[in-house]
Amino acid sequence: MNSIFVSVLAASALFVAGCGGSKAPETAKEESAAPAATAPPIDEANAATITGKVAFTGDKPTMRAIDMSANPICARAHAGSPQHSEEVVVNGNGTLKNVFVWIKTGVPDRQWPVPSTPVEIAQKGCTYGPHVIGVMAGQDIKIVNDDPTNHNIHPMPKVNQEWNESQPPNGDPKLKKFAREEVMIPVKCNVHPWMRAYIGVVNHPFFAITGDDGTFTIKGLPPGKYTIEAWHEKYGTQDVDITVGAKESKTQDFDSAQMKTS
Repeated sequence: MNSIFVSVLAASALFVAGCGGSKAPETAKEESAAPAATAPPIDEANAATITGKVAFTGDKPTMRAIDMSANPICARAHAGSPQHSEEVVVNGNGTLKNVFVWIKTGVPDRQWPVPSTPVEIAQKGCTYGPHVIGVMAGQDIKIVNDDPTNHNIHPMPKVNQEWNESQPPNGDPKLKKFAREEVMIPVKCNVHPWMRAYIGVVNHPFFAITGDDGTFTIKGLPPGKYTIEAWHEKYGTQDVDITVGAKESKTQDFDSAQMKTS
């Protein structure tokens, strides 16, 4: 009986070693291999670039002058030179300023490094500057009040968490961030209803905003097929499919007449 019992124990040990014991190395191997599923870093030497401009077509609108008389401090900041709405800013070369241009689809699904440097919005002369900014999800936004009056910063997202905070005259800067991609988030001041800005939050670094010459540049793109979108607060959006190869520089222009509001 004892010899039979010992034989059974030995057989059981062999069974455990043959079945259960072999799984541990396989599991460890699978776990160590998991990071390989993440897309490899972009080969900067072969990265592509997209440049272009956003043309304005039609009669140039006359933007309304903003009445700041309800707050004497704000009014004094623009004495002799009234501030105008920035809803439409047409540059001297017939292009549009404050257009947010970004890669809407096609970007490789990977964890893109979030810049450690914040993007700043300043409240000066009872206006927001810049009027349009872009950040990556998780990137700090530095909000500064340079005015000798109180402001109230109130982003109104649909996907991210809404918040609404006061900032005293020349108070300490606020650092805020948004966790999820959202294009675009309007920002207002509950104290001064004419104040308006927009924030584009993107999961990757491939975006740009047109300036005084209406142009944009998006660099560092891996070769591939993409949808690139131009967004403007009044004229809406225009989407274009584009394919770029390794080291390729391609031009893609937009036009206000081709934009559509949703």
